[in-house]
Amino acid sequence: QVQLVESGGGSVQPGGSLRLSCAASGSTLDDFATGWFRQAPGKEREGISCIARSDGRIYYADSVKGRFSIFRNNFNNTVDLQMNNLKPEDTAVYYCAARVGPWCLIPYDYWGLGTQVTVSS
Repeated sequence: QVQLVESGGGSVQPGGSLRLSCAASGSTLDDFATGWFRQAPGKEREGISCIARSDGRIYYADSVKGRFSIFRNNFNNTVDLQMNNLKPEDTAVYYCAARVGPWCLIPYDYWGLGTQVTVSS
C-alpha cells in the first residue's frame, strides 16, 4: 500500500513562493505518474501539474503555467511543486496523487490528505 503525505503548505503574501513536497512510503514515486491537484472552497478539484513515469513528460494547467514547476527528487523519494509568483486565486488545499501506470491520466490510485496554501495580503 502506498501512502502519500504532502508538506510545505502555509500562508504567503501575493508574489511570494512556496515549495510543496509529496513524500511516499511503501513504494518509490519514480514508479508512478505523479500529479498535483488543488481544491478551493466551493470549487471543483483542479489538476494543476503532473510528471509522467515513462519519459518524465510534464504537464501544467494554464492557470499555473510559467509560475509552478514540478520535479522529482529521487534521493528523497518525493515529487515537489515549486510555486512562484503566488496569487490569491492559488489559495486552496493542495493534494498529490500517484497513478499506477506510465502516463498522466485519470483515475489516480493513491491520494494524500492535502496541505493548505493561503495567499493573502
